[in-house]
Formats: sequence, C-alpha cells, structure tokens
Amino acid sequence: MSFSQEASRLFDDVIVDYHKTDNVDAAMSNPYPAQTIESVLYLKNWIDTVQWHLEDIIRNPEIDPVEALSIKRRIDKSNQERTDLVERIDSYFLEKYASVAVKPTAVINTESPAWAIDRLSILALKIYHMRKEVERTDVDDAHRSACQKKLDVLLEQRKDLSSAIDQLIKDIENGDRYMKVYKQMKMYNDPNLNPILYGRK
Repeated sequence: MSFSQEASRLFDDVIVDYHKTDNVDAAMSNPYPAQTIESVLYLKNWIDTVQWHLEDIIRNPEIDPVEALSIKRRIDKSNQERTDLVERIDSYFLEKYASVAVKPTAVINTESPAWAIDRLSILALKIYHMRKEVERTDVDDAHRSACQKKLDVLLEQRKDLSSAIDQLIKDIENGDRYMKVYKQMKMYNDPNLNPILYGRK
C-alpha cells in the first residue's frame, strides 16, 4: 500500500471514529504509538474533522453571538494546530530523506508533501459527508443524483491527488525533486507580531 493509500485509509478510520459520538467535545482516542507518523496523521485528521463540524455549527443563523465568538476563537486555535501538524509531517519527510543525494537536475515542487496530505485529509471529509447526502432518505432523487455527481468528482480528485503525492514522494526519494520547507509564520496568533495583541501590553 502506498503512503497516500495508507493515509486515506487512516483518515477514513478517524472520521468513522469521530462519528461514533459526532460531538466536537468528544475525547480523541488515538490508537497509534506517540511520535509515529501514523499518530500524527490520526491527530491531524481528528482536528480537521472537529473543525469541519465547528464550521457547520458557527453557520447556524440563530447561534448566540457569544457562543459564535467562542467557536471562532476555537477555530483560530484549531487552524494553528493544523499548521503545526503539517510542519511535523514535513519534518518526517525531511528526516526520512535527509541522506538522499539530490541530482543536479532536481527541481523544487510548488508545495511540500505535507500540504498535499493536508488536502487529502480534507478530501476524506468531503467524501464522507457527500456520501451521507447521497444516502439520505428524507430528500428527493434530484438531490441524491446531484450529490452523487459531486461524490464521483471527489473520488476522482482523491485518486489524482493520491497519485501526485506518491509520485512526489518517489521523486524526492530518487533525488529528482527536493524539499524546501518554509514555516508558515502566522502573524495573527503571535502576541509579538499582531499589533492588536502587542498594543495591549
């Protein structure tokens, strides 16, 4: 099984695990040993899944404004955690292929493996929830048919993205491409860089 296939299988498992309670406050039970790439991928998709449902909740037009602000801050925190985990995944690849002899003809990719895997994680969520729409019994055939067409596109997109991820990893492994990772350096969460935050000192 390729890396992308294993990641997709793991993401699908996480989403099923989350929906056993379907509660954004449910405790995560990560079955993988700490510090392994599987553990990091599990945590990454769990955070993505919780955030997916927080984004649904905050769009309730009747939500209490105080609750909405609390959720918005929770989403901001979640986004920072997601970014940190993407950087951890890239660190895994950097360490794994640190000894690879990069060819003089090697080129850099537009995105790192981890950011492509981040998209794969979100795709797993889109596929799960679009499939649920296809399976609904309280809607008409037109709704189900429209959602099936969207699901077909999402499944094709996952196939293509998986192929691209595996090819990228293979190219890095062979020295045909090289990784150069830039930290995201998000400024709005940094009390030393956000003028609203450092202006309060």
